[in-house]
Amino acid sequence: MLNFNTVTRPWLRAEGSSPRRATVNYSGGTHCLMVLEKFESEQAHAYRLHKTPASILLVAPTPAQLLTRCEKTLRQLQSEQGEQHYAKQVDYYHDLDIPISAARVGFMAHSLQEACQGLQITLDLLKEGTTAESFEHPKGIYYRKTGLETEGKVVALFAGQGSQYLGMGQHIALNFPPFQQAYADMDKVLIKAGLPPISNCVYPHPVFEAAQKEAQISTLQQTENAQPAIGTFSVGLYKILEQAGFRADFVAGHSFGELTALWAASVLNDDDYFFLIQARGQAMAAPQASHFDTGTMLAVTGDISGIQNVVKSIPNVSIANWNANNQVVLAATRLEIAKIRKILKAHGYSVTLLPVSAAFHTPLVAHAQKPFAEALKTVTFKRPKIPVYSNINGQIYPNHADDIQQLLALHMLNPVLFKQEIENLYAGGGNFFIEFGPQNILTNLVKNILEGKPHFAVALNASQKKDSDEQLRDAIIQLRVAGLALHNLEPFKSPRTAFQNEAITESTVQGSESVSEQAAFEQALQNKHQENSPIESDSRLENPSTPAATFSSREQTSAAITKSVENRQQVSKQNSTAFTPHQGEALHIVHQDYLNNMREYTQQFFQLIQQQYALLKDSENPAMLESFERSIGYLHEHQAQTQRVHEQYLKNQVNSSQSILQWKQHSALHDGESTPPISKLPTEESALQVVSSISKPTSSEL
Repeated sequence: MLNFNTVTRPWLRAEGSSPRRATVNYSGGTHCLMVLEKFESEQAHAYRLHKTPASILLVAPTPAQLLTRCEKTLRQLQSEQGEQHYAKQVDYYHDLDIPISAARVGFMAHSLQEACQGLQITLDLLKEGTTAESFEHPKGIYYRKTGLETEGKVVALFAGQGSQYLGMGQHIALNFPPFQQAYADMDKVLIKAGLPPISNCVYPHPVFEAAQKEAQISTLQQTENAQPAIGTFSVGLYKILEQAGFRADFVAGHSFGELTALWAASVLNDDDYFFLIQARGQAMAAPQASHFDTGTMLAVTGDISGIQNVVKSIPNVSIANWNANNQVVLAATRLEIAKIRKILKAHGYSVTLLPVSAAFHTPLVAHAQKPFAEALKTVTFKRPKIPVYSNINGQIYPNHADDIQQLLALHMLNPVLFKQEIENLYAGGGNFFIEFGPQNILTNLVKNILEGKPHFAVALNASQKKDSDEQLRDAIIQLRVAGLALHNLEPFKSPRTAFQNEAITESTVQGSESVSEQAAFEQALQNKHQENSPIESDSRLENPSTPAATFSSREQTSAAITKSVENRQQVSKQNSTAFTPHQGEALHIVHQDYLNNMREYTQQFFQLIQQQYALLKDSENPAMLESFERSIGYLHEHQAQTQRVHEQYLKNQVNSSQSILQWKQHSALHDGESTPPISKLPTEESALQVVSSISKPTSSEL
């Protein structure tokens, strides 16, 4: 099947599956066909080259000092060295520790220009009211006079089924290896069980028909797909933040999310967690019998007591989730839900059908309870490292492994008491909530439950309509401004080059190179019709203004010309002296790179031979063998061409060096100096001997 990528999609691969291979076909005068294969393991170091949005964070002891700091930073960014100051400001942000008493402001910027705009808005807001405790601008600028106390108060919340959407976390998956690895681990478990990888379901091939899109959404909505997708997404986000120094004091989840909360508390290891995701999703999937109605769910917002009265009038409808002060979720067969939906709408209640494939937490999913309970017996439960709150009773999970297993086995058949759970968390000290998972459903529920009480709540992926990578970075800025101690979110971003990082210094440049052709042309335009004299004006060439001059004007002119010649000779000597070591260093670097490439080529060649041998040893297809021989031939020809290019480079360097030293010797004859005899210079033969000696790597280099 041929597919066209209309968007940039993550290319995920489960461990043990086929290597990632890509064909690049280019025709432009010459026809080039290249087949690439990723042979390395996943990245564990800085490697990413493409730009991502930058985070700007400014801190000062007081709001007034922060205002001054912002003004100074804006001036720096608007200066001629603005790009360098911008880069330093971004790097400074990564590992900045913020005292809780300090004033702070943060925002995200895609460019230097955006950073300047953000600072200008910040300045305007600070000037209007430096006494404000905090403010938040619609353009994503966050300010606090002081940080919040977070010690012992941080709650990690994990999303449940119904929050999933196609392409969720797509941009995060492009930029963060821990997120990619989470999907690779989940895919591995599913493939081992004979099931399709979940990454293909979350990030499907682009389609162009509305019906095809609806089919993809429907596939993801199925329980056996939705739960692995949401669970993997949440794990990926959690690992990204853990890498940045995040530590939770409490964990809780909504419905399916409770399983992820147990994983975050180290009750389950990665392998057991991914296995249970697969087992739970498969168990709760609709039975094969076509007549079996697993039901659906309806979120209702309004007066809870009034909703309860309506529910009592419709048999077989139950309240499955007690979500907030003004929201519950009803569950029943599709026919009963359709009936009560009309009644509730007629009474003025807000109703929303949830994108789920069953009536969870009701007897309609009783078929799943037994197989999931059996799966729970095959994994190892450990004592929670931090408190985990339960949906069943709103209380903390027990510490004993058997008790945890029994409570979790009953979970899917009991109502979710989320409102009571959050209230108990708050009473236990948790008031700093972070939602891990797609969308911001739990964040909004928390804000409703704790309305009027001091708390903080943020979702890491609040909207399915926005770039997930940018949303994550924006949320991290909010967390740091609020007072959470986090550090570098970007360990995979390739560091800036030495040229980009060099300090801003002043230096004197001598010689004709001090003015570029572009600068000279620009100066000519600025000077319009003014012509420069071929001899610069110099006080030493002017007639003396007093009769007390020692020399005549002719003698002065002669002395000035002599001095000018001496200066030019001195500049020439300085330039030639500086050029020689520079030339040697450049030659050494290029040659060393060539040696390194030769070693890498040899190693890769033998790896390729070993891989192809393993692939072809049991094959009797002559076409595969012929293709392999052609590939090896192309590889050798490419390497031979590389060697010929380097050979010619060495020849050119030898000729260049000989010409330079001949010129130096000629110049020295006029100065009475001596130079090394030309006979001692390297020759083309010696250069070719070097190439010959390295073109055949020894066994010690392999």
